[in-house]
Amino acid sequence: MASWITICDTCKREGWELTGMEQTDGERLAALIEAAAEGEADVRTRRVSCTMGCERACNVIVQAQGKVGYSLGRFEPDADAALAIVAYARMHAQSETGPVPFREWPPGVKGHFVSRHLPVPAEQ
Repeated sequence: MASWITICDTCKREGWELTGMEQTDGERLAALIEAAAEGEADVRTRRVSCTMGCERACNVIVQAQGKVGYSLGRFEPDADAALAIVAYARMHAQSETGPVPFREWPPGVKGHFVSRHLPVPAEQ
């Protein structure tokens, strides 16, 4: 089952308005993640406008149906972050229930976890 990377494309890191950038930091990170995920069989991407984590931009959510999901933030909008996020999403997809052992995490995601989301219970 594929894991989804939901990318906040409205994220703006502190000082963004002073850079003269035409794209938001979230748009830059989204494009890099989408490129890094291209061809990945078990990783899908989607953009959303605002995950309400503005104080820790740039934000992503890694999730899959029936699995524990994770919010991550405080990323630089660069290729290293994008590659680490996609690598983690691939590991999440391969995990039966979502968690990936800490020792296997790509170094680029360590220190970026914000919260864990338990799967919604199945309807009874």
